Amino acid sequence: MIYSRLPSQGQGSFRGFITALRLTRAHFVTLSILGLFVNSFYVRLMNFPDSLAQRWREKRFNSFNRVLRDRFDARVYKIGLRMDFTCPNRDGKVAVGGCIYCNNASHTAQDYRPRTSVTTQLEKGALAIHRRHKAEKFIAYFQSYTNTYDSTAKLARLYEEALRFPGVVGLSIATRPDCLADDTLNLLRDLSKQTYLWLEIGLESMYDRTLAWVNRGHGLREFMDAVERAKARELRLCTHLILGFPGESRDDMLRTPELLNRLQIDGIKLHNLHVIKNTPLEKFYLAGQVPLFSRTEYVALIVDFLERLNPNMIIHRLSGETYRAITVAPEWSIDKLGVHNAILEALERRDAWQGRLFSGENDGAAYLPYFRDAEGVAF
Repeated sequence: MIYSRLPSQGQGSFRGFITALRLTRAHFVTLSILGLFVNSFYVRLMNFPDSLAQRWREKRFNSFNRVLRDRFDARVYKIGLRMDFTCPNRDGKVAVGGCIYCNNASHTAQDYRPRTSVTTQLEKGALAIHRRHKAEKFIAYFQSYTNTYDSTAKLARLYEEALRFPGVVGLSIATRPDCLADDTLNLLRDLSKQTYLWLEIGLESMYDRTLAWVNRGHGLREFMDAVERAKARELRLCTHLILGFPGESRDDMLRTPELLNRLQIDGIKLHNLHVIKNTPLEKFYLAGQVPLFSRTEYVALIVDFLERLNPNMIIHRLSGETYRAITVAPEWSIDKLGVHNAILEALERRDAWQGRLFSGENDGAAYLPYFRDAEGVAF
């Protein structure tokens, strides 16, 4: 040891002590330099990989906007559509009342709320976006309610009307896992051969106890079945998740990436739980039964979540979006751009990126374990 060179009490001279101290300093400097070298080497190993930085245009996650720009050589904008669909947990097929957090006015801009034709809504949306962004390429987004919950003939008519609109280069179709009959999936498969198509399936939570509480009317099994049948038809799948439900711990939420990785989901939309006016969730919140994330807590959770995702998964959204006029809480969720920038800053500050903790061992659906709670009930 270094300190063995120091003279023991009552032995040696002052000069010997100074010599030993110089040796000690020399050792200290040597070890310090070595420590800096090792630490620098370790940091280089952990730094954001250059290959991903180039591929993702310096962002630390696989952005949907970047994917669209690379594919279409232009910025592509979604135009949200609201048709005369409903949901099976609204009309009594599996439940009534709908999801307790849902007010579809929060999904679609006020100008498009009336249930006019596909063409009329696209005209209004395209004009507004072109005036603001000079955009000429669009994705028709069948957004509100369950957009596969009708006859195949009607669905084909609506989807094809959207594809005939000038500038529409693709479709996004939002739905539930229990509203994807085989003939509907066959229709989507055929359309996907003609256009750029995303099937967006709302899971919201992988836990059956949560899905029951929010009145979804389906469980994880239905989601996994829908994914398997859609994947068999080579459809692009985007999963919707809401983070922050009561009864789910942080660890519970951070188990979800493993499931999505194993299912080989292509894209994801992440939403923070927010409370909208005139919903059952508002009543629970006002009664003090629904704690909500602070912005700091949510940003930290998203960074942890991204680190566990397969880096090939495309990130469509990082937080929820709503309007001040209909939002009860949290106030910070109204500032979508601010939340987005806070996530980018946190990724940089932590030197984190999507897939940093992804090992690749769960890349594939050959083994899909059941995720069970303490009572042994499959979620």
